[in-house]
Order: sequence, then C-alpha cells, then structure tokens
Amino acid sequence: MLIALLADIHANRQAFAACLEDAAARGAGKFVLLGDYVGYGADPAWTVAKAMELVAEGAIAVLGNHDYAISGANAGLNSGAQTVVDWTRGELGVEERRFLASLPLTVARDEKLFVHADASAPKRFIYVETAEDAARSLNATKARVTFCGHVHRPAIYSITAASKMTAFTPVTDVPIPLQGMRRWLAVLGSVGQPRDGNPAASYCTLDTDKDEVAFRRVPYDVEQAAAAIKRAGMPQIFAGRLFVGR
Repeated sequence: MLIALLADIHANRQAFAACLEDAAARGAGKFVLLGDYVGYGADPAWTVAKAMELVAEGAIAVLGNHDYAISGANAGLNSGAQTVVDWTRGELGVEERRFLASLPLTVARDEKLFVHADASAPKRFIYVETAEDAARSLNATKARVTFCGHVHRPAIYSITAASKMTAFTPVTDVPIPLQGMRRWLAVLGSVGQPRDGNPAASYCTLDTDKDEVAFRRVPYDVEQAAAAIKRAGMPQIFAGRLFVGR
C-alpha cells in the first residue's frame, strides 16, 4: 500500500488540494495528517473540513500546536501566528473546533509512530532540527519508524542498535529504503508553508510493500494562496513567505 503523509498544511487550500491530487494520482490508498491544519493561511474552514472528510474515510490525524492553540491553550506562538489563530477561531464552526480539540497527540500503528513534533514530549511541541533532537525523539519510543512535522523542512534520521546516528536531507522523488537493522525518523516538509527555500508544497509517501519512503514536491497556485491571505487582512509576511519558501 502507498500511504501519503502530510504535515503543516496551515490553511493553505491551494497547496493541500494540489498534494491530495498528486497523492491520489500516484495511487495513495491511505492518508496520514500530522497536524497544523490551521495557522498562517486564509482557508482554515475548508482545510479542517477536508481533514475531517479524510478521517471519516479512514485517515489518521494528530494534533499540531496551531490546532492546540485554537482551544485557547498557550502553544508558545509568536505574536503574528497568535493573531492568525485568533482570526481563525472566528472562521471555524463548532464541528471544526470540536474536531481539532478531539485529535490525539500521537497515534501508533504497526511499528510506526505518528506525531506532530518531538515524540519525547508531544505536548511541548519541540522542534526536531538536529541529530541530537532526533536521538531524543527516537529514544522515547520503540517504534521502528517515526513520522513528524513541525520543522517545515524535510529531513530523515536513523539510529543503529549501537546508537550510531545518521542524518541527511532527502532528495525529491528518490526512495529511501527503511533498512530493518535501524530505526528511523522522517521529518516531513510543510504542505502549506515550506521553509527550506523551495516554495513547492511538500509531502511524503510510504510504500509499505517496498518498505521505503519518498519525499515529493508539488507546485501549486502560490499567487492565489497569497492573495487570500492579503484579503483576510492577516500579517503580510505570511503571504510573502509562500513565494520564497522561507
């Protein structure tokens, strides 16, 4: 089975739709959503409704820090991000807010762990940015493969039984075999607000038959997504970032 994993959608309708279409065209039979459906972007209601639809069809979904902030919780957001969260609350209906509030911090399935950020403290939403961070996350779980987001930059880490770490940046569309003698941590890029210098939407796939992951980049209508942010009156930095992937 081909599983499509998407993280950090951030209310970017155009990017989310493009990734879902790309994944379906590649034959994805299941979806995993790793949090942050809202924040930064201008279409939170559509994005959350689409996530709800996917979950109703069998998708796995976990909670992100921006989603957590919708409930009024202190998620450690900067002032600009908090402004968008406050605006987003007024855009979401009761069902959408209830859906976000019901999401788990982690889901474990078949030797795999799905979490938004560092698995060692899921509710603290710690970034996994270095091999040391990855080791802390990997050592907190017995899962053979962990998938997370939050960083907005694709990366992949592995650890041997002797605790030797490897870390590298994946190349788009180059499959990575998940060798059985190691445990793995795949950090997804962002669907809706990439920060690795590439403005194309980012997601990854897991081929369970071949036991390999591949990272995808999908062009989408950035101008339309940015224009929607401007029309909503949100901080303009969130529109400008989309053009440069920063």
